[in-house]
Amino acid sequence: MEHILEVQHVSKTFKNFSLDDVSLSVRKGFIMGFIGPNGAGKSTLIKCIMDFIPYEQGTIKLFGKTHAEATKEIKDRIGFVADENIYFDHLTIEANKKMVAPFYSQWSDSTFYEYLEKFGLNRKQKVKSLSKGMKMKLALAFALSHEAELIIMDEPTAGLDPVFRRELLDILLEVIQDENKAIFFSTHITTDLESIADYITMINNGRIVFSKEKDELLDHFQIVKGPTEIVGEVKSHLIHIRKTSVGFEALTEKGALLREKYGDRLSLEKPTLDQIMYFFVKEGVK
Repeated sequence: MEHILEVQHVSKTFKNFSLDDVSLSVRKGFIMGFIGPNGAGKSTLIKCIMDFIPYEQGTIKLFGKTHAEATKEIKDRIGFVADENIYFDHLTIEANKKMVAPFYSQWSDSTFYEYLEKFGLNRKQKVKSLSKGMKMKLALAFALSHEAELIIMDEPTAGLDPVFRRELLDILLEVIQDENKAIFFSTHITTDLESIADYITMINNGRIVFSKEKDELLDHFQIVKGPTEIVGEVKSHLIHIRKTSVGFEALTEKGALLREKYGDRLSLEKPTLDQIMYFFVKEGVK
């Protein structure tokens, strides 16, 4: 199946942070959730993917090409929703549209205005008068109005109320019905991904922790709970141990083994994405 986005062994070094040998891929027809705590490297990698900043090593291809080969064509086919306002604050929404639209070969005014109405945005409003959440809605309207084949979103639900967050997820599910499109959704709000993502990639401290099919990921790990006195026996099978008032809690990949050996002394539960991220962050990348 064709990959829309391929990141291969990418490294980028700053004074106090670095991306370290990052690789991932996104296929047509799927939603990739990109998770990690604040400061993990999500926005840095997206800036590299968008060619906003250079990287020292590795290769990034979109639609089979690098930015050096075809950056204009690549950006024409991407819908980008940034985690900060990238439009002209002192201009109206309509004036911003007139400046942005000519850059896209398949721009649709009618689609843009439909999204403005859907999102409760007035084209005569100046961007600086919009709340953070409304600016995010505006960015989404721009991203969805030129038949983009790859939607890249950097923390798109930050500042949005729960009702619109649900509406946004429904919109993304509509977009992905076109199997020639893909979505790369970066967030630290993992609950936004549990109902829509096909794949989950986690980054922490600039390194990829895992990149797996979501259902496989949730089946692969278990939350294990048990009495403190057996921690020493089982800790080699655990990912970060959190002590509780009644014993311990941890993440494990060895649920079947632990169930067979310890039976009712341990309880095993299916984890959420939030729990998986928590335990890996606490454990550190290994």
